[in-house]
Amino acid sequence: MHRYRLAFVTPTDAPRWQRWLVFSPAARLVLFIALLVAASMLFGLLPHGPTDSPIAKGLREVGFRAVIPLLAYLVLVKLVERRPVRELAPHRLLPDGALGLAAGVLLFSAVVGALWLLGSYHIVGTNPDAHWLLAALTVGLGAGIGEEIMFRGVLYRTVEEGLGSWAALLISALFFGAVHLNNPGATLWAGLAIAIEAGILFGLIYLVTRSLWICMGLHAAWNFVQGTVYGIPVSGAMADGWLVSTRSGPDWLSGGVFGAEASVIALMLCSLVSAMLLTVALRRGLIVPPNWRRQRVEPTAASLPLPTPGS
Repeated sequence: MHRYRLAFVTPTDAPRWQRWLVFSPAARLVLFIALLVAASMLFGLLPHGPTDSPIAKGLREVGFRAVIPLLAYLVLVKLVERRPVRELAPHRLLPDGALGLAAGVLLFSAVVGALWLLGSYHIVGTNPDAHWLLAALTVGLGAGIGEEIMFRGVLYRTVEEGLGSWAALLISALFFGAVHLNNPGATLWAGLAIAIEAGILFGLIYLVTRSLWICMGLHAAWNFVQGTVYGIPVSGAMADGWLVSTRSGPDWLSGGVFGAEASVIALMLCSLVSAMLLTVALRRGLIVPPNWRRQRVEPTAASLPLPTPGS
């Protein structure tokens, strides 16, 4: 039995060509991307038009952002890896999802509270007609599900299988920050902040819990609360919030036009939580070494000592 909690391990009896072209981390990563592209092209053929209602457009965006990555992931896991989807186990949806949602609300509220105490966050009015359902579908569920599937479920997990946990944390975080550089108002600092405060944090959550539901819940709640509750731009996207707010002070404090995610306050608070999770991972021995080191230290079934009588 493998000591480390990896979701998938290449079958030892697989032919050499399958080990490289089907089961290797790189092969499965390429296959997922191909499935994602193919499913997106097929989804784009569905009829739609400019007269669609905002909710219909929101549902379509959820399809692109969340449903397509989820379906591609299920095909990868069930048909290629041929294993139970433990990281998305149905019985963990409610408890893990609720935990993630609560953590996201509390964590971003702490960011806003700190900005308010420092005189940077100001409420100037309210907007009871904010389109909260559309935001919940798109920047909430859409981004939370889709991005966690791609960056934690696929990228982090496959890199960890080959190069270990440290490399997986670094690479998945850097890619996560890099994709946000195309967002409105993005700067190199904003991308780096996203990589550290969110990319590292979500990677560590998956490392410690091996649950994508918690990552999805926190991600969705963070985005929804940021834009729809506190009226702060979400990764550069304009917010339509119940609270109409402004932020003052230097960009390193307020986050500027990109939003509070580019604030040093968000960076510090998320890094504090990440440090706590890393401490848990180290104490529990959860850090997965690179594959070549695991092969040297993990005993095979033939090398395990036989049980003594009565044991």
